Amino acid sequence: MHGLGAGWRSWAPILDGLAERREVIAVDLPGFGETPSLRGEVSIATLVDSVADFIREQGLDGISTVGQSMGGRMVLELARRGVGGDTVALDPGGFWSDRELVVFGATLRPSIAVVRALRGVLPSLLGSSVGRTLLLSQLSARPWALSRDTVLPDVRGLVDSPAIGAAMDALTKGPKQQGAPAGSVPGRVTIGWGRRDLVTVPRQAARAKELFPDAVLHWFDRCGHFPQWDAPLEATQLILDNTD
Repeated sequence: MHGLGAGWRSWAPILDGLAERREVIAVDLPGFGETPSLRGEVSIATLVDSVADFIREQGLDGISTVGQSMGGRMVLELARRGVGGDTVALDPGGFWSDRELVVFGATLRPSIAVVRALRGVLPSLLGSSVGRTLLLSQLSARPWALSRDTVLPDVRGLVDSPAIGAAMDALTKGPKQQGAPAGSVPGRVTIGWGRRDLVTVPRQAARAKELFPDAVLHWFDRCGHFPQWDAPLEATQLILDNTD
């Protein structure tokens, strides 16, 4: 499950590596990619409801779940509800302090507005290491080292996805993530965190671990908010090693 941005294409840097060893189902969450928006309230709870319904309808009970950012929060919520099997959450949202949450909204919303204003020139801007550095330093520890093709789908998704505003409101105005007591989750829980994450900052990892005491914490060095961008091989291996 992806975060804010491109939908399933957010996983493109690591999909091939995962698919060599696993059957992979990469979804577009409601209001992203090609999936229609939810009718009625958009919240983390209703987004998770939609995924839980999909898992049940497709006969995928016990499936391992992997998510990043908002998707990382969603897979932890699925685990808390007892849905799925092994869980890997990369830089999950939902563990901000009140002050951190204010900073998150106050910095990311203007960044999205800037990207929207630059929509017509995004391909050329992101084709330059200087342009990537200017636009993506909040999201990547090494934006200059990334390729345009890696980042363009997610950046365009911030512009084009109809659910961006509602999802931002769900993250910034809704309740924080609840935890799961020890022994209550259906499988292994692994939380990966970038040491240079400026969106879900590293000190939030301690709160996530406290709320999910069964979780094993993995640190990505020299990595920002997108391990699939900054550490694709390491992210792939982490997922493969901690899912069945």
